[in-house]
Amino acid sequence: MKRLLTSESVTEGHPDKICDQISDAILDSIIERDPYGRVAVETLVSRGLVMVAGEITTETYVDIPKIVRKVVKDVGYTDPAYGFDYHSCAIITMIQEQSPDIAMGVNTGGAGDQGMMFGYATRETPELMPLPIMLAHKLARRLAEVRKYEGVNFLRPDGKSQVTVEYEDDRPIRVDTVLISAQHDPNVSEKELREVIVERVIKPVVGEYMDQNTKIMINPTGRFVIGGPQGDTGVTGRKIMVDTYGGLARHGGGCFSGKDPTKVDRSAAYMARYIAKNIVAAELADRIELQLAYAIGVAEPVSIAVNTFGTGKVPDEELVRVIRKVFDLTPMGIINDLCLRKPIYLKTAVYGHFGREEEGFTWEMRDAVDEILKEVR
Repeated sequence: MKRLLTSESVTEGHPDKICDQISDAILDSIIERDPYGRVAVETLVSRGLVMVAGEITTETYVDIPKIVRKVVKDVGYTDPAYGFDYHSCAIITMIQEQSPDIAMGVNTGGAGDQGMMFGYATRETPELMPLPIMLAHKLARRLAEVRKYEGVNFLRPDGKSQVTVEYEDDRPIRVDTVLISAQHDPNVSEKELREVIVERVIKPVVGEYMDQNTKIMINPTGRFVIGGPQGDTGVTGRKIMVDTYGGLARHGGGCFSGKDPTKVDRSAAYMARYIAKNIVAAELADRIELQLAYAIGVAEPVSIAVNTFGTGKVPDEELVRVIRKVFDLTPMGIINDLCLRKPIYLKTAVYGHFGREEEGFTWEMRDAVDEILKEVR
């Protein structure tokens, strides 16, 4: 059976991603000085405006406006002609302490909120991630690289990618469609824009998966000059499918950015990915989705569910037993095992939290394989 599956990604200059980066930059700045600080920060951007709100409890001080301006500058909003720039944007902050009602549960090692988190892994890519989201991320990152480091000056910071992959019997066989929306200078020709994006962005990333029938779409409306916060309001946490598995696995609903690791929305999702990846790496399944669920103030998860989609080498219920035996699923256990009290979060805010075997992404390690296999009956 053949079917088409699609995922998207966005560049660091997308309005929602600016917000994710600001929120995580504030978190990093606090956690670097106060590893036990509590942070839940939301950001909103619009034309000429950045608004930061949320709850922070810490022993340190950070200069939030300075952090905001550095993020906006690093992303590339340096010119007033973009309708939003780091020099002139207004910054409003509305910060208060964490609710004492929530703190009561967190202070004793319990989860900071209720909810369910999902982890997923599949054998279809070397990173054990779905192919559509991995290609979409690589395209978005490549679009930013040619703008920032390779002198393609007519590109501006905002942009999106979208990849449709054709599957046959659950195996990816080819790329059906590639879509790139790239913000650009008003004076560049459509021909030059297309040529640069096809030759320097799309082919280096997707070329091996393309054939003569692959469709390429670039700026389908024909023009993308007004972008970023000038063209669209951005808010933290609105790209959760971009952040995770590209819509090819379920999501509990909570976003990650701006939240310290006592928030299980973030830490338990990282642990769920870690477990799923190690189970696939142990060759106990070709594909797995894991759900963890928590109650506020309670340390242990209230439920664990596994689905290997018929690819498991042992029963799903046996994997649940192994997970309970091998992994500490309490918030404090997750934080300690994955080393989450470090300033690692800004780099997670763009191009996906998963599938990146880079420094700091401890949940992408495959170091639990032997322990898992030792416990399997």
